[in-house]
Amino acid sequence: MQHDIPVDQIGPLGLPMAEAVQKCVHCGFCLPACPTYQVHGEEMDSPRGRIFLMKEVLEGNVALDEAEPYVDKCLGCVGCETACPSGVPYGELITAFRATSETKRDRSAIDKTLRRFILETLPYPGRFRMAAKLGGVGRIFRKAMPGRLGDMLDLLPAKLPAAQPLPEVFPAEGERKGRVALLAGCAQQVLAPDINFATLRVLAKNGIETVIPKQQSCCGALAAHTGAADQAKQFAKQNLKAFPTDVDAILTNAAGCGSGMHEYELWLRGEPEQAAAEEFVKRVCDVSVFLAKLGIVAPPELQTKTRLAYHDACHLAHAQKVKSQPRELLASIGNLELVEIPNGDMCCGSAGTYNIEQPETAAELGNQKARAVISTEPDVVATGNIGCMTQIETHLSNVVFGKRIPVLHTMQILDRAYRGEPLA
Repeated sequence: MQHDIPVDQIGPLGLPMAEAVQKCVHCGFCLPACPTYQVHGEEMDSPRGRIFLMKEVLEGNVALDEAEPYVDKCLGCVGCETACPSGVPYGELITAFRATSETKRDRSAIDKTLRRFILETLPYPGRFRMAAKLGGVGRIFRKAMPGRLGDMLDLLPAKLPAAQPLPEVFPAEGERKGRVALLAGCAQQVLAPDINFATLRVLAKNGIETVIPKQQSCCGALAAHTGAADQAKQFAKQNLKAFPTDVDAILTNAAGCGSGMHEYELWLRGEPEQAAAEEFVKRVCDVSVFLAKLGIVAPPELQTKTRLAYHDACHLAHAQKVKSQPRELLASIGNLELVEIPNGDMCCGSAGTYNIEQPETAAELGNQKARAVISTEPDVVATGNIGCMTQIETHLSNVVFGKRIPVLHTMQILDRAYRGEPLA
């Protein structure tokens, strides 16, 4: 196979990038599926345009700083992969390109400081909780903090939920039907610890014992998708060691984390752990996939008819190709009406640190999503990713007055149904 990209000079990621570039026939099917193209209307803000730019940078025809503004605006939602008739692995390309180019970038001192703060805080629940508490105090002085520091403060909840340490083992109820390991997540443990406990209770209700490895780390997605390849590799290697092999599956309940863990083989390309990563990835799946395959105990019928709008998290629907399973689980709840959100598979604008790095585009996409959700007149919204939950909840509060529409995780919905609690 012939490549114009000098794969031998780029390193282990050169070949997957070259093959991704070669697959693109520039047909344009990706344009209507790309959130940033829909917002900005610029060819270079589309997957097709970015592929051209990345190719030119890798071949030495375009300077990196000319391509950076357009590549940086990519959410990494990979909605383009679903729309692409040629099967271009755009997600692998953008992740590999960012990893390859990051060391060559000339960032400002402010950018470097902010970037280091994010990468040394968010992936560590203890540090993130402390930073979030300090940020809560900082909100008092919000007007004096313009720019991205102020944008970061706006993303914090008014009040953090109390910390809920996870057990190392959560037993099954009744006869044990299986045993799994759960990724605990980072920001999720701080912002919404109930998601993990709801997940554990739903699994237990269906006869599944869950182990939560104490030595696990962040999944690494935040680092990998912002070009911090060394940190991503470190997290991946730690998780390869931490997670047991004597389980039926390694489960995730955050779409971004699950997508990241499925990329371990890419991140560790050329490393001694590459083969182990390939085997590890085969055992990783979203909790909705595992439960749908298992077949769940039907929850009791809701006492009140409830209208639920389901939002497809990008890294669940597009990156992991998981769409039917969450809907199947939710449909098992009696008296629950499941409604589809218009353009439901379009990104909400969350995408990890995107709210901080591209606040205007993120806000526009968040508002679009909120208006689309409201058009379905739901009592409650469900999704499978903490980032989406935070983004949608924030923007719903911006456009809805006098009524709060709860935004819950799919596992929280099931858990409340099992426990006979109202959803809204």
